[in-house]
Amino acid sequence: MPKIIPVDIFDCVVFGATGDLTLRKLLPALYYRFRDGQMPPESRVIGAARSALSDEDYRARAAKALEKHVAQADRDPETVRRFLGQLHYVSIDATAHDADWSRFDTVLDDQRVRVFYFATSPDLYGPVCRALGANGMVTELSRVVLEKPIGHDAESAHAIIEDVGTVFSESQTFRIDHFLGKETVQNLMALRFANTIFERLWTADVIDHVQITVSETVGLEGRGGYYDKSGALRDMVQNHLLQLLCLIAMDPPISLDADRVRDEKLKVLRALKPMEAHDVAHLTVRGQYTQGAIDGKPVPGYLTDLGSDEASRTESFVALKAEVRTWRWSGVPFYLRTGKRLPAKVSEIVIQFRKPPFSIFPPETAEWRPNTLIIRLQPEEGMRLEMMTKDPGPGGLRLSPTGLDISFEKTFGKRFPDAYERLLMDTVRGNPTLFMRHDEVEAAWAWVEPILEAWAARPDHPRPYPAGSWGPTAAIALIERDGRTWHEEIV
Repeated sequence: MPKIIPVDIFDCVVFGATGDLTLRKLLPALYYRFRDGQMPPESRVIGAARSALSDEDYRARAAKALEKHVAQADRDPETVRRFLGQLHYVSIDATAHDADWSRFDTVLDDQRVRVFYFATSPDLYGPVCRALGANGMVTELSRVVLEKPIGHDAESAHAIIEDVGTVFSESQTFRIDHFLGKETVQNLMALRFANTIFERLWTADVIDHVQITVSETVGLEGRGGYYDKSGALRDMVQNHLLQLLCLIAMDPPISLDADRVRDEKLKVLRALKPMEAHDVAHLTVRGQYTQGAIDGKPVPGYLTDLGSDEASRTESFVALKAEVRTWRWSGVPFYLRTGKRLPAKVSEIVIQFRKPPFSIFPPETAEWRPNTLIIRLQPEEGMRLEMMTKDPGPGGLRLSPTGLDISFEKTFGKRFPDAYERLLMDTVRGNPTLFMRHDEVEAAWAWVEPILEAWAARPDHPRPYPAGSWGPTAAIALIERDGRTWHEEIV
């Protein structure tokens, strides 16, 4: 059994306590950490929202959330009862100038680690932080957790960083990207820097190209008001996909110290080749889903999900080609794509190595494929290395691709914690390694914003694609005109 690192007793205040994120992700994550002995029984979770609820009312809502989002085998009735006893609720309108912040006085303890989790709209980050500071609620042991997106563009992101920074120091600020808490993402560090076999191959001399795909089968799921103002580039590329790109492309840090790791990620973001307006037309593709079918069932188009009769220029799909201008990666394209209403819910990174410069095998003896390393983040976390091997048996030498497959759950024989479980406990411990530093956020926006501006200046709308497909045909052309193809053995 791995050693469980204890955490200090803490109070966690969750703003947006009645929202989907809290009920679907945060409370189940805290329950699992409580069940596994990482959440001290004296710790408290204080939900904060505008709804007029009592502690018992909120516990009843939390119980329903656990019933829905925690596997039945993991819900021991006594453990659930004890966990719910740690939940409290404060009714407060965080946007009101006359909000009575003194309501927290009876439940917060100045001697404990104090975590303020913002499961709210980003436009509340600054005002709520200023209110916390003005009402004396921020101690030396306080931390603040900010969900993505940090802002809507570079200017608003900078304003949020400045507003939060007037109350919380950088060491107290945890900008969460749940992709960084996934087991496979962290294994990228181990794969690269604990195995010389891979790190010595991690160069433009050996790698042909890299693909990063994050696809969803769902549509707007009732988030149309937010999503139509955001779109796939802001919602997914600016944070999730660029963070994955950084972990693939970064040079080895001198240690696992949080700032040393984040220094190397920042270098990658600053090394991304900027896209000029004339580049955007042939290096990016944006799309919007129309009605189609997922798993054989009909699903509506974007505008129907949005509940609008008017055309929208918001993209639900993005594919793009990026370039990292360093010696390690010169000439290696990074193809990124993400979208809603695609055929499968998949997150994966594909590292395709170059073909051998010369083959001694006759063409008819091989079903030839380049060596490929596939890193799966979901649905089943693991890694697969595709290599050429001889078909067994007599009758001559024939080659075919064979996969060396590692499924983490099957290999280690246990449940892997959800990303939020790890990240919440890292927040309590004050370990910022898996969180974004402010200069990473600003560097990511600096690269993304010219793409947004170029799209806004063009008269055309996102290209339509039927739900259940892999996006617009232009996304296929984006990679195939370079003589490559998207990896789609995942369907």
